[in-house]
Amino acid sequence: MFHKLFLAIDAATSVLRDSFDIFLSHSTRDAEIILGLKRLLEETGKTVYIDWINDPDLDRGGVSGDTAEALRKRMRQCSSLFYVYSRSSQKSRWMPWELGYFDGINGNVAVLPVIPESGELDFENEEYLQLYPKVDFINIASEPRMFVNKSQKLESGTYKSFDDWRIGEDKLRPV
Repeated sequence: MFHKLFLAIDAATSVLRDSFDIFLSHSTRDAEIILGLKRLLEETGKTVYIDWINDPDLDRGGVSGDTAEALRKRMRQCSSLFYVYSRSSQKSRWMPWELGYFDGINGNVAVLPVIPESGELDFENEEYLQLYPKVDFINIASEPRMFVNKSQKLESGTYKSFDDWRIGEDKLRPV
């Protein structure tokens, strides 16, 4: 009950919002993970667009020009796109399109990996994701902080805070 009420309130208030910090590109198969990521991102002070929360009337199952145009409009309202990489993302029809569209209009694209149990970050059959930096979180004084990291693997590389990356010219592209 509380879960549905939260989603309804979030959807109602997002109608009034004309901009978001992050467009969260993801597979709907990862819905529970996405809700947790949304909460974590909001704890860092960011606003997050998730289609099935903010626009519950969109038909993610059906591919149509109307759905694509609605998503394009929402992407133009966002200052960055996080591509949530998971086992489910590899099956998504929408995510590669969202990534390509957003990269073309804005360029603030990063991969937010959901690391599988094997503990490895492997972009097999999606090598194009190696073009983008990844998102990392650390706790500082018990508060989550978000960074964008140039490394393609799990280790750290050159990094910036999310806000510095978003407004800066260097997008930390690994390749």
